[in-house]
Amino acid sequence: MNLERLIQVARGDAPADLILSNARIVNTFTGEIEESSVAVFQGRVAGVGDYREARRVVDLGGKYLSPGFIDGHVHLESSYLHVGQYARAVVPHGTLAAVTDLHEISNVAGLEGMRYIMECARRVPLDLFFVAPSCVPATSMETSGAALEVGDIRKALRWKKVLGLGEMMNFPGVINADPLVLEKIRAAQGRPRDGHAPRLRGKALNAYLAPIIGSDHESTEYEEGLEKLRRGMRLMIREGSAEKNLEALLPLVNDGNYHRCMLVVDDRNALDLLKEGDVDAVVRKAIRLGLDPVRAIQMASLNVAQYFRLEGLGGIAPGYHADMIVLGDLKALDVQQVYYRGRLVAEGGKPLFQVEMPTNEAITRTVNIKPFAVADLALAAGSAGTFPVIEIVPGQIVTRRRDERPRRDRGAIVADTSRDLLKLVVVERHHATGNIGKGLVKGFGLKRGALATSVAHDSHNIVAAGVSDDDIYAAIREVERNQGGLAVAVAGKALASLPLPIAGLLSQESLEEVAAKIEEMERLARELGCTASSPFSILSFLALPVIPELKLTDMGLVDVMAGKFLEVG
Repeated sequence: MNLERLIQVARGDAPADLILSNARIVNTFTGEIEESSVAVFQGRVAGVGDYREARRVVDLGGKYLSPGFIDGHVHLESSYLHVGQYARAVVPHGTLAAVTDLHEISNVAGLEGMRYIMECARRVPLDLFFVAPSCVPATSMETSGAALEVGDIRKALRWKKVLGLGEMMNFPGVINADPLVLEKIRAAQGRPRDGHAPRLRGKALNAYLAPIIGSDHESTEYEEGLEKLRRGMRLMIREGSAEKNLEALLPLVNDGNYHRCMLVVDDRNALDLLKEGDVDAVVRKAIRLGLDPVRAIQMASLNVAQYFRLEGLGGIAPGYHADMIVLGDLKALDVQQVYYRGRLVAEGGKPLFQVEMPTNEAITRTVNIKPFAVADLALAAGSAGTFPVIEIVPGQIVTRRRDERPRRDRGAIVADTSRDLLKLVVVERHHATGNIGKGLVKGFGLKRGALATSVAHDSHNIVAAGVSDDDIYAAIREVERNQGGLAVAVAGKALASLPLPIAGLLSQESLEEVAAKIEEMERLARELGCTASSPFSILSFLALPVIPELKLTDMGLVDVMAGKFLEVG
């Protein structure tokens, strides 16, 4: 970028490349709407004011011009989309930058997986920034495909566009001052360090924050979020496919703290991205719930840029990147045009670009299951009268523990659809250990069949829920056949599947194809009786042993807050 020439354009002594005139500019610095024009040169804003000379002038006719949205916390792997298709999904909705924690693909393929995504990210009209995954694996209570040690984190922190440390999910390790955990935090000294503190309050929260962990996206209740704000954390208010926290947390936002709050997505699948949107959907809902539109935009742009120290992003001002979105109506937040570096990259909700992605054969065959039979899925009844059940909380990824008297058949615990008790299974898929975790889950509503997925946060073993072992077995085998993905099975046969052969997490198909397959599979799940919305997204979190209360890994049932396995039987 020619800085001298940019200054000449800013002075009005040289023509701009582009002028967006007659705009109502959303000023994220002052919280006002400013009527003016914006001059752009070599992808930067040269100035805001009375500019008329340019190679191209676009008269916005009084439409709103906002800085592009920045997603401050997202795992792009949860979209099921390869990087180019992810960009095609989010850019038309105004997301022009994102901070992604690649601990999903890193749990499967280590730093090689992370480097592969970073290489792909250089090819899209979207600024992807990264944080070094702090917890690969998240705990020792599951089997991951790879492990990142302190040296690996230090190496990643030296890479371009790696901003700081990814969410520190091992909150018991921080609270108990585990030396290895503290070394990881020290490795990112002086840089942003993201948190993960579900339900932490009081002295436990104080202990977690003592190393100065800067943010949290796991708050689900008003008082929890308020305490974290009071203790110095920045609050990431998320609204993803399975995590719905906006309504509970938005009442926290006021004149005194809004600058320390952000609107984020965390996890959103391709179907939701295509049908509902990305960060724009969160901003739109916040406005609908009563938040001032300009403030909502600030929380999805400038606030994120300031936390992560993203110079030149988050606002429309001289020297800033010309990442801007044109809105017809501020409250409706209808994204009409999207400019990245001053170039029109999306219009009318459609991307104006295609991107070819490089391949990496090393991360396309990662499903490695030790052979097993249907009989190996049996859950021994034991002598105890009750059994701990994982209960889904609608709109949340936290779960409840229930103790139920399960149905028994020939010495084994089986599903009981009359009480919505399904069999839940996690099969280790990285090292062919033969580990199979078994339990019960309540909240899906399935009457027949089974669902399975290899997207199972964070270690991404294969997790399946179903009415019978035969159906669960068939669904798992379909995922294995596809080298990863989603599957629906009934009567011992696979009905439909979505292959995700890249690390068992990402598709090689287009956004539209992936979304259509998810829609078909969710329709089939409903026909089998499923009452849960986004059932595969919900299923993907049932094996995550750092989210309360009860979860299932390939090693067994985990009491998350106690940080230990449950002995059952």
